[in-house]
This record gives sequence, structure tokens and C-alpha cells, in this order.
Amino acid sequence: MTIMDKTSPIQSQPGKPKKTGASSRNGRPHPLPADRQRSGNEEQWLIHSARQGNLDSFNQLVLLYQDMVYHQAYRMLGECQAADDAAQEAFISAYRNLSTYRGGSFRAWLSRIVTNLSYDELRRRKAKPTIPFEIHDSYGEEIESPDWATDREETPEERLLQSELEDTIQFCLNRLPAEHRSVLVMVDMLGLEYGEAAEALGRPIGTVKSRLARARTRMRSILKSAYSS
Repeated sequence: MTIMDKTSPIQSQPGKPKKTGASSRNGRPHPLPADRQRSGNEEQWLIHSARQGNLDSFNQLVLLYQDMVYHQAYRMLGECQAADDAAQEAFISAYRNLSTYRGGSFRAWLSRIVTNLSYDELRRRKAKPTIPFEIHDSYGEEIESPDWATDREETPEERLLQSELEDTIQFCLNRLPAEHRSVLVMVDMLGLEYGEAAEALGRPIGTVKSRLARARTRMRSILKSAYSS
């Protein structure tokens, strides 16, 4: 099912993106494969066609990238509804600004749009109270000592542990500065290459690598504190 209607998305608001195959039952996204894009020739044909006003072609691009866009927005913002809204706004912005795409990695171009929207939302949240340091599961109960060493079989008990682990990872991501969170999500969770992340962030590859190293170090520190408290 496509996000965009058969009318112009500028005049008709699209529905919320379907997170088919990318989210768990409680709304958190599962890790995505590193490469979800089609062959370069087919993708470029869809982009060219969409720039000529073919909405069906743009819908195909939406179906191709909606999981990645939602996943990135969720990891940046930490809330399902906020991720839905950001994904919808990102595709509207992408459609309106297709003329600014100058080639290269299309997923990096989309990722930059999502990153900028996420930064805007995070800036809007600055005036709100910060979240407490206690880690909670999806039922609102505090997590005392989740087990990192489970074997990930799909038993009810391990599904619960996986759910708690997802909550913990998101909690720790929320503690990272936005510029560190964005590069860690792009490279370690979405599987973007360093060059793609650099293109999406508008920064040199060296800056991306240094931010990623600091983000990984900070993430390990937060995880260690979370499980030792």
C-alpha cells in the first residue's frame, strides 16, 4: 500500500507510513537489513519519472524507503507517533524538493531530510522536562537487570527480554547528543556507508568517523551505568 494518494501530496496529505516488516507488535522497529535499495538503474528511473510528475513512481520510492525512514525517525525521536509524523513529513518534503536531488545516494538524500526534521523536533523539545534516569519496559515497569546474554529464540520469555533490550537501547540513544545519535543510527543501525552518512549530514567523512567513535564510547558508558545501577 502506498503512502501517497493519486492526487498531489502537496494538496492532499498522505496517510501514515506502513511499517510493514520493520516494527514489532509494540511499535518499536526491528533492525533493518543494511541494503534495502533496488538496482541503481531502476531507482534512478523511478526518481527521473517522479521528477516529471509521475506520482506512481514516487509511490514506488516511498514503498522502497518507508521502513528505513520510519526506523531512523524512531531511533532519533524515541516515540512511535513522533516517528510516524516525521516520516510522513519527510516524504512530503522529498516530493516537493525532488528538483534539488543532484544524484548520488538517494537514501543518503532522504536520510538528510529525516535528520533535519528530527533535529527540529528535538530543538522543540528542549523546553520540556527531561526523562528520568530509570529505565522502563513497555508496561511502565522499571527494568532492574535485563539479561544481555540470551540466545534470541522466539520464546515468550525471550521476546519479553528482547522488548526490554529494545527499550534500554532506545533509552541510551536518547541520552546521546543529537549529532552523535544521528551518525550512530545511520551507520550502525541503518547500515549506511561512511560516505553516505557524510553526504546525509553534510560533513566530511573524518568528522563522521570521529563522531561515530565518540557516540559508540558514550553509548557503552551509558549502557554500563544503566546495568550497574
